[in-house]
Order: sequence, then structure tokens, then C-alpha cells
Amino acid sequence: MFAEAAQAPEVVREQLQANSARIAALVARLRAQPPRAVVTCARGSSDHAATFARYLIETHLGVLTSSAAPSVSSVYDAAPDLAGTVMLAISQSGASPDLLAVVTRARAAGARIVALVNAPGSPLAQLAHDLIPLHAAPERSVAATKSFIASLSAIVQLVASWSADAALEAALMQSPQLLRRAWELDWSGALPQLLAANNLYVVGRGIGLAIAQEAALKFKETCGLHAEAVSAAELRHGPMALVRAGFPLLLFAQHDESHTGVTQLADDLVGQGARVLLAGASVAHTIALPTTATHPVIEPLLLAQSFYRMANALALARGYDPDQPPHLNKITETL
Repeated sequence: MFAEAAQAPEVVREQLQANSARIAALVARLRAQPPRAVVTCARGSSDHAATFARYLIETHLGVLTSSAAPSVSSVYDAAPDLAGTVMLAISQSGASPDLLAVVTRARAAGARIVALVNAPGSPLAQLAHDLIPLHAAPERSVAATKSFIASLSAIVQLVASWSADAALEAALMQSPQLLRRAWELDWSGALPQLLAANNLYVVGRGIGLAIAQEAALKFKETCGLHAEAVSAAELRHGPMALVRAGFPLLLFAQHDESHTGVTQLADDLVGQGARVLLAGASVAHTIALPTTATHPVIEPLLLAQSFYRMANALALARGYDPDQPPHLNKITETL
């Protein structure tokens, strides 16, 4: 896990160069025939990347984006009308049976399949109208790291080109060096706060919610720590009832329109006596985790990269092997 996460900067650098022509061709087709909606399909870490895609596509392109529930096809044998839509299928392996069932039915129902996949020879890649390889190379750790970062960067490259956002395209080109910097940031201050924890909330908002979801999964997978991802907006609608003195929370705050709300939440949580670890903002009496400020769409990639290094260290400190989570396999064959 540690070695593979450290490779993310070079993975993104290679991906941006290798996929440039593919992205340009796909964007030309999307502009010629704009989809009425985008439907995402993914599981696990890839589904967190799909959350990121939803926020990015809806905020930058105004195209309605929704997540497909794989069980609709794989269990209930139903086929929604997807004519005129794009299905964005995201997968590391491209081999999960339920994902393939959804994509097969979606293609038959009229969707254009765009596959973001790390295995270009996989069944998913063969089903796609348009293939965007992740170029993450083999990922052996069960816990996805570099392939998740690669999924985010591929989504950003697609949306930046599709929306003709020159500022975002320029920021993305700088992301490999920023990812290297993020990998070196010292988040060891989080370890004493989480070493003996049993439960925590991981909080984000907007495009940052995807990183909260990913972090919560990694805490469970690699650290044996029960973590729940919660939107900063939703925390006040019930989950706040569990927050008592000493309750730990990890908050991610990227510098976009959501930043003020997340920092205000952090301040409120401190007032309730919670132990607040905060990445991306400065609030009194929180445990600050260092970050690098850049374009707000790129910041979630950097937050994930810094988090991976800390999660690996926390797993070892708690006596877990982050490379061999119990009861898990690299390819999850959900039916």
C-alpha cells in the first residue's frame, strides 16, 4: 500500500500525457451529441470517485448526474431507459460481475459507455464505446490508492476539457508535483488521536465528500477502525447526536464554496468537546493537518494522497497489516 500510493504522482503524469488524444476525441463526441444525463456505475473506492464525478460534472457542466444501483440489473433484472445518456463506469479491475451486468444492460438500453479502468484488456473495457485507461499499472494491495487518485485525475481531465476550463486544465498539469509534495506532508499528529479509537466520523462536503468516503473505507479496511463518512451538511441532521466529549472526527476542507461551512462546523464541534482533526483549514483548538492550497478541484486529490500515508502508518501502529485486510480480495465478485 505504501509503495503503490507513493507512485501516484508519476501515474498521473503518465496518464495526462497518454490520454490527451482520447479525451479530446471523446469530448468532441460529447459536444456533438450532448447527453441528457450522466449515470455513474462503480463499487468501493471507484464509487467514491463516482461521487467526485457527480459533483464535478453537475457544477461545471450542468448535466444531471446520478449513480446506478448495480442490484437493479444484477439482482432485480430490471433495465431502466438510458437512451441518450452516458454511463461512466469506473473500475480498477474491470471484472466485477455485477458491474459488468449493469454496463451490459445499460448499453442495450441506449447508454454510451465510457469506461475508466486500470485493466485495458478487461471485460469492462471490451464493453465500452470509449475507453479511458487509468495507467496506474498493477495494483497488488487490496486497498486501492494510486488507482483511486488516477480515477480522480482522469475525471478532472475529462471535465476540464469538456467544459473548456483552461484554469482547471492548467492546475491539473501541475498536480503530479503537488501530489509529490502532499505525500511528504507530516500527518503524524493524527496518530495519537486515533491509535485507541473505536469509532469516528470522516467529514467532507461537495467534491470533498468523495475523499471522506474513501478515508472512511480505508480506516475500516486497513486500520480495523469503524469510520463513517458524513457530509458536513448532513452531520447536523441526526449524526451529531453521537458527538460527545472526546469523540474523534476527521474533517476535509477544500477551498471552494463549501469551505466556510466546514470550518464553521469544525468550530462548533470543538465547542462540543470533540477531538477534531482538520485538513485544509485553520480553526482554534483543532489538530491541524498540513495541506497545500491550489485549485479547489485539485485539492481533494492532494488530501487523499496525504491521507494514504497517514492511514498506512496508523494501520501499522494499531497492529494491522495494511496489505492484507481480513476477509477481502482485490477483485470483489459481487453477483
